[in-house]
Amino acid sequence: MKHFILTALAVMSTAVGSLHAQDLDNDAVNPDLYTAHNKGKFYISWGGNRAKYSKSDITFTGEGHEFTLHDVPAHDKPKGWHIDYLNPTRMTIPQTNLRVGYFLTDKYNISVGVDHMKYVMYQDRAVDLTGTYPNMGSYDESLPNGQVNLTEKFLTFEHTDGLNYISADINRVDDISKLFTINNTDAIQVNTTYGVGGGVLYPKTNAQLLSMDRHDNFHISGFGVSAKAGLNVTFFKHFYVQVEAKGGYIDMNKIHVTEDDSWMAKQHFFFVELPIVFGTIFRF
Repeated sequence: MKHFILTALAVMSTAVGSLHAQDLDNDAVNPDLYTAHNKGKFYISWGGNRAKYSKSDITFTGEGHEFTLHDVPAHDKPKGWHIDYLNPTRMTIPQTNLRVGYFLTDKYNISVGVDHMKYVMYQDRAVDLTGTYPNMGSYDESLPNGQVNLTEKFLTFEHTDGLNYISADINRVDDISKLFTINNTDAIQVNTTYGVGGGVLYPKTNAQLLSMDRHDNFHISGFGVSAKAGLNVTFFKHFYVQVEAKGGYIDMNKIHVTEDDSWMAKQHFFFVELPIVFGTIFRF
C-alpha cells in the first residue's frame, strides 16, 4: 500500500509537470470571461468517496496489560448512490466529503473540510499477537502459533461515524480547456487541481474489547497528512463536478475503546481515497 501511494503521487506530479511544460496557462482566454480569473472566489463542495487502507498494528493498553495485533486488515463501508447523501438527517451514514475554499490568487486556493471515511476491521481473520490481556483464551479467539482469531466476542473495531479527517489544504488549479479546443470557458471549463494538506482525526470509534462495555463517542485521536490530484469540470461559470485521487498517512495515538478510559488503543496506516464531489464557485 505504501509503495502504491508513493507511485501514484509520483505519477500525479509527473503529469502536472508535463502540463506546465506545455505552457497550458490559457493565455488566449478572453480576460472578460467570468472564468478567466479566480482570485477572490469562494467555493463549496459535497460528495462521496471510496477508500482503501493498509494493514496496521493496533496496540491496546490498560489495567497493567498491553498487547498488539499485527497487520490487521480493514475495509471501508460504502453506501453507493443513495438519497442519504441529500437527506440532512442521514448525511453521516454514507461516506462523504465536505469542503469550503477561497482563492488567494487565480491559481492558488486554501480550503478546510472533512473527509468522512469509514474504517471497519475485518472479523474472523487470523492475526499475530504479542503481549497479554485479561482472561486470554476465553473469547473463542485462541489459535496456534501465537495467533488469534478476530471474533466478535474478542474484538469489534470500527471508525464508522466515522474516520473523520478534518484538514486544511493548499491547492493549485490550472485551466486546460484549450486542450479540448474549448474557447468559451464560461460555458464549460476543464481544470486540473492538486494540493497538500494536514489536520486532525476526530472519529466516533465503535469498539468492543474483551466483552467490556462498548465505546462509541467522538474524540480527537491523532493527525493525518495527505496529497491529492484531480480533474474539475465547471459548467455555466458556477457549478462543477470534481474527481480526485487522494493518498495519505494517518497516525491515531489516542483511541478510546471502552467506557473505562484506562483502556486505550493506537494505530497508524496509509490510505487511498477516491472522492467524487459536486460544488459551486462564486463571488460575493
